[in-house]
Amino acid sequence: MASMATPTTCFYRMNHHQCRKKLCSGDLRVIASDDKNPKLIPRREMILRSSELAMIGAIFQLSGKKPDYLGVQKNERLALCPATNNCISTSENISDRVHYAPPWNYNGGRKTPVNREVAMKELLNVIKATKPDKFTPRIVEKKDDYVHVEYESPILGLVDDVEFLFPPGKNSTVEYRSASRKGNFDFDVNRKRIKALRQELEKKGWESENTF
Repeated sequence: MASMATPTTCFYRMNHHQCRKKLCSGDLRVIASDDKNPKLIPRREMILRSSELAMIGAIFQLSGKKPDYLGVQKNERLALCPATNNCISTSENISDRVHYAPPWNYNGGRKTPVNREVAMKELLNVIKATKPDKFTPRIVEKKDDYVHVEYESPILGLVDDVEFLFPPGKNSTVEYRSASRKGNFDFDVNRKRIKALRQELEKKGWESENTF
């Protein structure tokens, strides 16, 4: 997820030219007012305004362009992360605490091992059913050993690229990379997404090689 400030939950319009923001608990509400006649804007209007934000995101292309370097690299691994703090990858050095994440083992917690084809189906099902932070997953590329998923944010249409790779060989390792297309920080959205997917896969017998 690109680096953007989290919207406050309450907005107060003081007049036609000035406004101030105030953070408060509870549902999202907007109070429009002159100084004498405050008016609570209905939830339906708030939803419509969210749609307007989504349109703005499309107009200004906040989704970003798909990086050219995605996919399996020459060393048969996924790409490393850029210097920004909005990416994690199993290809990074384990000493890099900002970008490194441990691979998975799809037979790590099973009594009866499964093959790659079964594991791939489990992964795809979990991707489709799990929506961390309400990002919408869209599988844009799938091969026997590789999957590329675009996760789109519900408001501004920001896009994160998530890749999964079943490396060649007879082991049951799965590598992955999750990165935002724009911004410098992601507030741990990519790491939390991967964790949420792993927790669902653990119910099927998958395990992480390490915890993080």
